Amino acid sequence: MSDLVFMMSVSLDGCFAGPDGELGWQLIDEELHEHFNRRLAAMSGFLDGRVTYQLMAAYWPTADQDPASTPPVVEFARIWREMPKTVFSRTLDHADWNTRIARTVDPEEITALKSSSASDLAVGGAVLAAELRRLDLIDEYSLYVHPVVLGRGRPLFPPSDTRTDLVLAETRTFDSGVTLLRYLRR
Repeated sequence: MSDLVFMMSVSLDGCFAGPDGELGWQLIDEELHEHFNRRLAAMSGFLDGRVTYQLMAAYWPTADQDPASTPPVVEFARIWREMPKTVFSRTLDHADWNTRIARTVDPEEITALKSSSASDLAVGGAVLAAELRRLDLIDEYSLYVHPVVLGRGRPLFPPSDTRTDLVLAETRTFDSGVTLLRYLRR
């Protein structure tokens, strides 16, 4: 059975976005982008919340057509377009780029998808991840901690009565100072 892998960049104080949703504080250099590409290219699919999907769909379908695009950007544009995607949304009417819309997070459907997938599935979006965590469906948490304290912003994990015990599986520090903390569910 494949795993659900939640990958997210966070500030040192645990925010995934600034107070107005800004992401410009993230240090995504070529080394880190190449790392993301290797991990994500090996996935069988992306499971995204609506906001994440719409952010990705606004940029990645044509990112490789910009002459200023770096090789990792060009590579990820292809990965993103070709990867099967499921967007979880009650309001989205249409999705392109090899994407299907799911109206609810159905644990049985997610389990069946994990069973039928040849490799792991990437989870994108903090709201979707919170619901999948509540349902105890996330198998791996890969947090990329950026060397910045935002002071305020959107916390990665909302308050919850659900505890999730994890085991540290890997750490890696990139030249930019970003540190990967990769945890597996016990």
